[in-house]
Amino acid sequence: MIETKIRKVGNSAVMTLTTEMLTMLDAKEGDTLFVVRGDDGSLKITPHDPAIAEALAAAEVVMDENRDLLQALA
Repeated sequence: MIETKIRKVGNSAVMTLTTEMLTMLDAKEGDTLFVVRGDDGSLKITPHDPAIAEALAAAEVVMDENRDLLQALA
């Protein structure tokens, strides 16, 4: 567990990400991070767009269902 503080910058509240946190996320300054709310109310920070992950999962299901057809088209 890593502890961090929330501080005020202008009209915003800011949470500082330490170098260790950035390393864990495989992120660097200037990268876009996504915050996803869990069913239990928790927040998850991820460097990957959850919408794209859902679309890729749906595409994989379609490809699995139509494997023979896709191989014939290839």
